[in-house]
Amino acid sequence: MDYRNQSPKILKDFLAYHENIKGHSEKTVDEYFLDLRMFFRYLKLRRGLVPKETPFEEISILDVDLYFVSAVTLEEVYDYLSFLARDRVVNQRSRNKEFGLSASTRARKIATIRGFFKYLTVKARLLPENPIADLDSPKAVKSLPRFLSVEESKRLLNSIDGRNKERDYCIICIFLNCGLRISEIVALDLSDYRGDYLRISGKGNKERIVYLNEATINAINSWLLIRKNLVPEHEQAIFVSNRRTRISREMVHSMVKKNFLRAGFDPSLYSSHKLRHTAATLMLQNGVDVRTLQEVLGHEHLNTTQIYTHVDNAELRIAAAANPLANFEPDKK
Repeated sequence: MDYRNQSPKILKDFLAYHENIKGHSEKTVDEYFLDLRMFFRYLKLRRGLVPKETPFEEISILDVDLYFVSAVTLEEVYDYLSFLARDRVVNQRSRNKEFGLSASTRARKIATIRGFFKYLTVKARLLPENPIADLDSPKAVKSLPRFLSVEESKRLLNSIDGRNKERDYCIICIFLNCGLRISEIVALDLSDYRGDYLRISGKGNKERIVYLNEATINAINSWLLIRKNLVPEHEQAIFVSNRRTRISREMVHSMVKKNFLRAGFDPSLYSSHKLRHTAATLMLQNGVDVRTLQEVLGHEHLNTTQIYTHVDNAELRIAAAANPLANFEPDKK
């Protein structure tokens, strides 16, 4: 995907600002493009600028200009939210169509729209005032992250098997011990491994150092011994596919699901991101303070990290036990 060939100038300038000035990753900028493309397509359909029978995915946005976006109203945005909540297909490629995006997904799309209009008014100064300044975001349901216990984590690691056993074990070991994002694992190069730590390029191209424990070092070294005889010298990726090229996010997702299934877990309930949750939770449970965990996980804001403090908080257990009714038993009749 290249937004530069598919965007009108007003959108292209906004995306270039985030990519080149704000330093956001290519993936983040692509998400902004997709969010705004969907919004503009909806507006064109709602305003009757394209025939009603036009397939939604075929609506061009190349003619969107300042006049078009300056006419946006709060009513249109709230109608768009209703469209997302009721009529938008969740997965276009699925055989069994489901309609209605989650509150968190809708909130992210609205955040993109809000950021776009803030750029037009504050940075580019193309609009005298923000037409959606009073826009509210959908209230997202906050849920605690699902994670594995220590014994469940060991069960998963012990169950890893197959043609790429050493590679897969190494990837899952890094997930569970270091709490890396899947994008960060896929992006690892040989030069990022420094013996006892990994140099990580995280969100927004922000670099951080993640130190390795003995189990993770052993897993990486075992895989690199095998990799040395499989991969051509010019390939710098630590983790490669059977084609001897950098492994993809989709392949890692699929591999993790297969190993969850092999270990006896329901793969519909667990994913590669749940392994990151597991690493974070186990660290907190074993004495790592929340600010240190923030650095390990590469969170920009502390409140993102603090969700893990509610998963198994020893102080909450003590508070429950301290209640004077903690040991009450009803009289036997």
